[in-house]
Formats: sequence, C-alpha cells, structure tokens
Amino acid sequence: MKNLFTLTLLLTAFVLSAQEKPDASEKKFSFEGSVDAYYRTNFTAPNDDNQIAPGTSFVDTAGFSLGMANLIASYEKGKIGGVADLVFGPRGEAASATVLNQLYAYYNISENTKLTIGKFNTFLGYEVISPVGNFNYSTSYLFSNGPFSHTGLKADFTLSEDFSLMLGVFNQTDVTEFNPDGSYAVGAQLGYSDQFLNLLYDKAGLGFEIDYTGGFDATEDFFIGINAAYADNEGEGFYGAALYPQYSTSEALTIGLRGEFFQTQSDAISDDPSVFAVTLTGSYIIEEDLIIKPELRLDSGSEDIFIDTDLMPTKSLASFVLGAIYNF
Repeated sequence: MKNLFTLTLLLTAFVLSAQEKPDASEKKFSFEGSVDAYYRTNFTAPNDDNQIAPGTSFVDTAGFSLGMANLIASYEKGKIGGVADLVFGPRGEAASATVLNQLYAYYNISENTKLTIGKFNTFLGYEVISPVGNFNYSTSYLFSNGPFSHTGLKADFTLSEDFSLMLGVFNQTDVTEFNPDGSYAVGAQLGYSDQFLNLLYDKAGLGFEIDYTGGFDATEDFFIGINAAYADNEGEGFYGAALYPQYSTSEALTIGLRGEFFQTQSDAISDDPSVFAVTLTGSYIIEEDLIIKPELRLDSGSEDIFIDTDLMPTKSLASFVLGAIYNF
C-alpha cells in the first residue's frame, strides 16, 4: 500500500513538472449522445423466456428490445475540463452499476501531457460500451470478458508524432463508485501509429491482462481491425483473437465481418471450452445521424453450450439482429 501511494505521488509529481504557462482561458461546452434499439431473433433456437443468446454482453433478448440512451456533457476552460457521461436503459445498466458511465475531470498540463481523475471507460480492447463506437452491433467475447470501466488516476503522454504512453492507478476493475478493500490496479498503454499494447494488473480482481488493439487500411475503402488478448488470474482466465475486415461500398454503406476465436482456461479442468463466432454486419447511414445495422451471427462452441428448437443441447447458434442507432 505504501509503495502504491509513493508511486501515485511520483506519477503526479512527474506530470506536474511538465506544466507550461497557461494561455488565455477559452470556455467550451458541448452536448452529444445517442439512442438505440434493436430486433433480435434466433434461427436455430427458441425465441422465448429462456433467452437463448450468445454468451456476450448486451443484445441478448428476443423480439424488439431497447439498447440505451447516452447523454454526454463536457465543459472545457483553458487547460482544464470535465465530462459527465450518463446512460439509461438495459445496455447502460448492464455496463454500469449507476447511470454514470463516465465522470471525470482532466488537466492538460502541457501540449503533450494530460492528467485525468475519475471514472472512465477501459483502455483495453477493440470494442466499447456505446454502440456508436462499434462497427458490429452485438459485442465480442473478448470485450464481454474484459473490464468495462476504471475509477482512478491516469496520465497520458504524447511522446512523439507516432508514440503515446498512458500510465494509471485504479480501484479494482469495474468497482467504480468507491474502493471497498484498499486494493488497487495498475495499467499502462503504449501506442504507436494507432496500434496499442495494453497492460492491466489487478491482483484482487481481474488478475493480469495483456491486450493488443489496432488495425490498418489495406486500401482506401478496405480496413482491417485487429484485437488479441490474454488474461490470467491464478490459473483462471482466457485468451483469444478477433479480426474486423470492413469494406466501404459508398459513403453511406459499409459491410464488415467479425471473426473471433475465444478460449477459456482453467487449471481445475483439462478440457477448456472454446467458441468461434462469425458476425456479418451491414452499416447504412441515413441523413448522417441514423445508422441501420442488419447483422447475421453464427456462434459455434467446442461443447454443447446452446439449445436447439427441439430443446436439445447443441454446439451452435444462428441468429439475426437489426439495430438502429441515432446519434446527435
């Protein structure tokens, strides 16, 4: 505990030492957000109160369902600012214990150094809580098994035109309102040209996770996103990888695929279950602010983890989702 307190003081002192003389303050206020809803049906499983669905976060109920309303207010004056990010609805409730998705203050100490304290969404992984930030409407196994949010202190450094670094100290993973036991997690992110290597050590919670998130433009219209992660907590954990190829046929229409392999691991069992999931998504933009996302998804497990229409155990599940997102 003493070492962690010392580390936090050193981090803060190092960041403050980079402070530059502030310029004349300029006040900026912004307000944005989104609302989303969806229709979901199973092709190979019942659509009833058993709620058979992929073992991933959100988008897991049959018929017409609600996502969330997301309201984000931010205010900046000179080098300081704050963000209040509120979520309402099933998707928001599943991701956060309260309506506060994010709530933090920041200080741009210099052109290359930023200090942030409060609650903020995780830096690990390719996907995020808000559907606006994801290409696929449903989420991956890697996202669903990783952290959602952190509460703590972090420092972001721009090291050069290509390199960036983040260092942080947080409460236990996803324990965001207060610290119940005095344990802390530490995290780091090294970025190079939009490729990110992420590290999190949380002994009392998630354990250790290393994650790579990145991508590249194969052509002007063809992008490939990449995510890979490994997590271990005293012999329990997971590993996996996902590819996100996306092709823009026009300014309004993009077609993308998510191919993911996810493997759990445990020292307690010899045969760890795995799943391979393929998700085909279309993304069509109407009048700039409304996004329609039809989606076909096939999940195939190494064991019988689903139920078919005859209520018998089966390894696979085929489903369809139609998502609608309005952002403003």
